[in-house]
Amino acid sequence: MTGAATGQLVCSAKACRRAAAHAVVWRNPRLHAPDRRKVWLACEDHRDHLRDFVQVRGFLLEVLAVEELTEADG
Repeated sequence: MTGAATGQLVCSAKACRRAAAHAVVWRNPRLHAPDRRKVWLACEDHRDHLRDFVQVRGFLLEVLAVEELTEADG
């Protein structure tokens, strides 16, 4: 069973199927409206990599625990 089939949140890193513990929240201001929030889920091992990827581009809004996500985050 995949994470989607079990209802488990799965890391967004390529080929990673571990449980997500963090949410990397970002927005590309050239493409997205100011109220848009994109979310990449991250396991412990990939949190820093995914955060750094969007941060270096100036897209990072915040990093949250997955429990802190709301309906507004999708």
